[in-house]
Amino acid sequence: MPYLFEDFALDGERRELRRGDDLVPVEPQVFDLLQYLIRNRERVVSKDDLVDAVWQGRIVSDATLASRVNAARSALQDNGEQQRLVRTILRRGFRFVGTVREEVGAETIAPVEQAKPGLGIPARPSIAVLPFVNLSGDADQDYFADGMVEDIITGLSRIRWLFVIARNSSFTYKGRAVDVKQVGRELGVRYVLEGSVRKVGSRVRITGQLIDAEDGGHLWAERYDRELTDVFALQDEITISVVAAMEPNLRRAEIERVKRRRPDSLDAYDLFLRALPDVYTFMPQGAARGLPLLDQALAIEPTYALVHGFAAWAHQTLFIRGGMEAEHSRKASRHAHAAIEHGSGDAMALALAGFTIGLVEHDRRLADQAFSQALALSASCAFVYACRSPMAAMRHGPSTGASRRCG
Repeated sequence: MPYLFEDFALDGERRELRRGDDLVPVEPQVFDLLQYLIRNRERVVSKDDLVDAVWQGRIVSDATLASRVNAARSALQDNGEQQRLVRTILRRGFRFVGTVREEVGAETIAPVEQAKPGLGIPARPSIAVLPFVNLSGDADQDYFADGMVEDIITGLSRIRWLFVIARNSSFTYKGRAVDVKQVGRELGVRYVLEGSVRKVGSRVRITGQLIDAEDGGHLWAERYDRELTDVFALQDEITISVVAAMEPNLRRAEIERVKRRRPDSLDAYDLFLRALPDVYTFMPQGAARGLPLLDQALAIEPTYALVHGFAAWAHQTLFIRGGMEAEHSRKASRHAHAAIEHGSGDAMALALAGFTIGLVEHDRRLADQAFSQALALSASCAFVYACRSPMAAMRHGPSTGASRRCG
């Protein structure tokens, strides 16, 4: 019984994938993976499910699994950015999200999927940026509003802990009156950013509001009034402002969310969030309360770079402000280097590592490298600048540490 979607047909009996009249070459494992995803399209399929179904439980590396998923997407002319048909659900697995029709003989059964089925919400925070509404009354200004949204999506995508829905998915709502809760269900996101652009003469007003898609509550809103002289410079300025303002608001919303969860249902990310309010006090008492939660998170996920970063921060707080005990100095350094090793794409983890290394090891060179890499990843992250400022002020002092390479 072939599965029909878009202009593709996947025939399990013939083990063929066709696009129109053309046969699409697919390796056996890739075919099995794709067929399993389509058959189980009503749910998120975990990595373990795929290993059991395609490799019959044999040991398979994450790299091998990722290459097969990418090959399946390539066969469907999909990719990891668009995720038009095969969507990655952060920390949970994969789901086939195309509309499927099943064909029996010459008869085609109506789509098995319900119209716009809801997706499961990922364990980590997720957001969709909807197309900004053009209120200028001039259709030619759509390019400005669309460009603004694309830049914001790109900026948010640099926040490592945040899953951002690709432009192609969020722009399907362009020109439509939508219910934010419905968008959250359909795209499988916890947060939605929506906004508008109004241009009058040489001035432009841009509004944005961040909404919790689960309950419809407003988390953040802002209005920007600017002179429109250089379109691209203005887009860059607004993008940096919006991303910088949204990141701490999203973090606070996540902390409040996890406070409402039962302690026995917490994963590494939840434990990390619970530790943050105490660690953020920058005082030894708070660090001592937060560290056991960070240690529990690392026991679950040993390569969690951001947790290593905050563990380094907590230990340096205990070292500097809690008695200068050598054990805290050693642990601060160990966690800082682990944050660099595992956090090459995480600006905040690198900033925490740079701050700790500069303060505890006095290795200004390595600290500067960590800050530079963090700013290259996220130039709008205020936390990076906050961590870097004390190091810059101390730069005139002697540097006693030798630069150390990290994995």
